[in-house]
Amino acid sequence: MQIILLEKVVNLGNLGDIVKVKDGYARNFLIPKKMAKRATPAAKAEFETRRAELEKIAADKLVAAQGAAEKLSGLSVSVARKAGLDGRLFGSVGNADIADALKAAGFDIDRSAIRLPEGPLKTIGEFPIDVALHTDVLANITVAVVAE
Repeated sequence: MQIILLEKVVNLGNLGDIVKVKDGYARNFLIPKKMAKRATPAAKAEFETRRAELEKIAADKLVAAQGAAEKLSGLSVSVARKAGLDGRLFGSVGNADIADALKAAGFDIDRSAIRLPEGPLKTIGEFPIDVALHTDVLANITVAVVAE
C-alpha cells in the first residue's frame, strides 16, 4: 500500500514522503496514529495544501522535545529492588520501572521512549540509559539500581 507520511517515522521516511509499506502496518499502526494517509490523488492534493501547517507542527514538536531533553539530560534516578548478596536482583528493572521513577521526579515520559539495548537491568549499579523524546532527540539519563 502506498501512503503519504504526515510526520517523520523512524526507518521509513520524512514528512511528505510517499512510501510503500505492508497493508497491515499501514492499516493497523500508521493510519490510526495519524502518522500517514493513503496516497490517493485527493489525499496528495490535500497534503500539498496543508504542507506548511504540518511542517510547522513538526518543527514545534521538535523544539518541545529538545527543550525537554535539556531538562532531562544528566538526570539521575534511583530504583530500589530486593537483591542478593552477590548484587543480582530478584527480578529486574524494566522500562515501566524507569518511567515510574521519572514520573516521581516530575517528568512524564512514556515507557516506550526508554531504550534498554541490553534488556532489563538485573544487577545493582549505575547504568546510562537513552530516552527517545523524538525521532531526532535523545536524552541521556543515569539509572541507579540500589538494594532495598
